[in-house]
Amino acid sequence: MATIKVPAISSMATIKVPATVPSPAEDCDQLRKAFQGWGTNERLIISILAHRTADQRRAIRATYAETYGEELLKSLEDEISGDFERAVLLWTLDPADRDAQLANEALRGWNPSNRVLIEIACTRNSSELFDVRRAYHLRYKRSLEEDVAKHTTGDFRKLLVPLVSSYRYEGIEVSGKLVKSEAKMLHEKITEKAYSHEELIRIITTRSKAQLIATINHYKNEYGKPINKDLKSDHKNEFLAALRAIIRCTFCPERYLEKVIRLAIKGVGTDENSLTRIISTRAEVDMKAIEAAYYKRNSVPLKQAIKGDTSGDYKAMLTALLGHDDA
Repeated sequence: MATIKVPAISSMATIKVPATVPSPAEDCDQLRKAFQGWGTNERLIISILAHRTADQRRAIRATYAETYGEELLKSLEDEISGDFERAVLLWTLDPADRDAQLANEALRGWNPSNRVLIEIACTRNSSELFDVRRAYHLRYKRSLEEDVAKHTTGDFRKLLVPLVSSYRYEGIEVSGKLVKSEAKMLHEKITEKAYSHEELIRIITTRSKAQLIATINHYKNEYGKPINKDLKSDHKNEFLAALRAIIRCTFCPERYLEKVIRLAIKGVGTDENSLTRIISTRAEVDMKAIEAAYYKRNSVPLKQAIKGDTSGDYKAMLTALLGHDDA
């Protein structure tokens, strides 16, 4: 059997990829078998796709289309359904294409409490966000910025257009002079309740993450309270909630994403869309950090919480992406 050496993946990823994997052609052959006969072999689909990197999944999709004259995603849509289908399809997409689709869904169903655009813009690095914008343009024949401007209004438009358009500097250098002056500026505008002031928006949407984190830390030291405490003057104000989300996503993304998961599985019913989105977008990136944050906050392993709140093939897919195949 032909095998391929596995490229390095993030040390914080939870997916488990064998030391050597079958060739894309062999994986395609097995997937085709999973689709044939009486019923679909969902566990075979999981055993392949949940254990391949983004590059390997891309090669599988290309080989499948060339071999069978049909897109793998289309075959999957025809064979599986429900939450399991969404989890598999999102996972199988290229990361940039997946984010473009998630952004488009968020915009088409836009409401002020939706944080998906903030999540994408603030937890991806500049190159990744650029790739999302390019994928969006190719997929929808419009720019992401154009659609954000179309579907949002007022202060949210003022905030979100520069947020998704920004190409933040990724270096570690920090200007102490800017830290002091911009912390002061933020404090002045928040005190004045000028939350949508152009300078406040400019600082939080364009400064490098290192610079913004230093400014947020200085704000707390200088004015005695975390900036997000000062942005809680009105708990029902969705614009303030959006500002807090940007700061949390920038300052400690794993804690922000842990909260999304916690709220998705808390109480009666499950928010499968949020749960699927976080696991499918972070399993190959930093899911171990999110798992650690979840355990610290809830004293329950995330795998256990998900197994208790989901079922069937959907549960098996999510737990496989978390590095467990004993669902």
